[in-house]
Amino acid sequence: SSGSEPPSSPQVVEEGADEEDEELSGAEDADLRASSGRGSLLTRRGITLRVLLKDGLVEPGDGILSIHYLGKTFVGDLLNDGKIRWVETGQIFNSPSAWATHCKRLVNPAKKSGCGWASVRYRGQKLVQYKTTWLHKYQPSADMSLISEGEDDEMGDDDEEEGKTTMLVEDKNKKSKPDVPKYSCVCFDRDPHTLVELSAFSAINRFQPFNVAVSSNVLLLMDFHCHLTTSEVVGYLGGRWDTNTQLLTVLRAFPCRTRLADKDAAPAVEEEICQNLFMRGLSLVGWYHSHPRGPALPSLQDIDSQMDHQLRLQGSSNGFQPCLGIICGPYYHGNQGVASTITPFWVVPPPEQRPNDYGIPVAVEVTYVQDNFLTTDVLNEMMLLVEFYRSAPDLVQFSQMWSPNTSILDKIKASLSGHAPKDQAYAQILEHVYNQLRSTQ
Repeated sequence: SSGSEPPSSPQVVEEGADEEDEELSGAEDADLRASSGRGSLLTRRGITLRVLLKDGLVEPGDGILSIHYLGKTFVGDLLNDGKIRWVETGQIFNSPSAWATHCKRLVNPAKKSGCGWASVRYRGQKLVQYKTTWLHKYQPSADMSLISEGEDDEMGDDDEEEGKTTMLVEDKNKKSKPDVPKYSCVCFDRDPHTLVELSAFSAINRFQPFNVAVSSNVLLLMDFHCHLTTSEVVGYLGGRWDTNTQLLTVLRAFPCRTRLADKDAAPAVEEEICQNLFMRGLSLVGWYHSHPRGPALPSLQDIDSQMDHQLRLQGSSNGFQPCLGIICGPYYHGNQGVASTITPFWVVPPPEQRPNDYGIPVAVEVTYVQDNFLTTDVLNEMMLLVEFYRSAPDLVQFSQMWSPNTSILDKIKASLSGHAPKDQAYAQILEHVYNQLRSTQ
């Protein structure tokens, strides 16, 4: 098969060689065998892919090796000499550990080792099982503790161990970035709530394809909405898209006054928002939602939703129109100070020839424009929101303490003051809203 011929000048990657389950080189492997024929005990570490190939437990072939890690899938060819060729780039790796370490560091730069034999699968089965089979077959008298030597700490962390943690697509602190594969398949049995660190456009060798300006009143209303309840909220963003200047202007937030679980009410609420947009001569330009107590990073599910919105908006206009996603994290204790973390993002779509791949979530650079006044329009929306959540079981208890010296209401005021209009009278106007909040308790 073509899998048996390495490319003319393969780039051999030696990463992961310092790892616990480092393999022996071919020469050492031959010496070890020669010392007393098959009778000599091979330790678990001495059993390499070359040994398994030689004894017929595995066969070379294209695309028969795989690694599943944090929602990404990597595919490799097994070559005649026991080396692995990564299909994505053609790079050659000397061992499962070297390949696994390399791939995992692309997804999670903090990863120290690849746990190669427990992570790499041959035709869907972990390689470590073939190693065990070899020992049973050729060294049945061997102490079986050899088989499990060191394996407890490498029990396939591709499956569960890190499924719930943040996926690191880009390590912001690293100066020399690895050559990140721009698109990798995602297996959809992942927990949809897994959070994904954002890339920068520069990290995937792209320029941001549009400019964005967001009005302070948009942030004020959105931040207020997200602070009211311990449940996730959602809303839409209205504005304009100028094809000549490639500028997306976000002028108004439209909170959805509906429970996320209430699927029946959603169409009516969305219809009302569409009418509202139309009356104001605005277009739908994006959406926002909250992660009340967690980091303001998109989950796998959010990436899916954002991709859907992008495709829908693109289909509704002639040519390209961007759709901005914003995540607001009001009550995450990892936030800096009392202000909510607000994360504008966009998803770089997968290439056309691989439509089932996952898009990459990217941080969008935004210009914030300070409004002159707090409009009666926005004030009215704030009052409607207070009324909507007034008797809700998940209404935030505003008199409780956020930190030793700060009540939750004080925290909300401080966060909103970051989106203040130029007109100083807004503070007195908002006092009326805050009094309404106090009256809900």
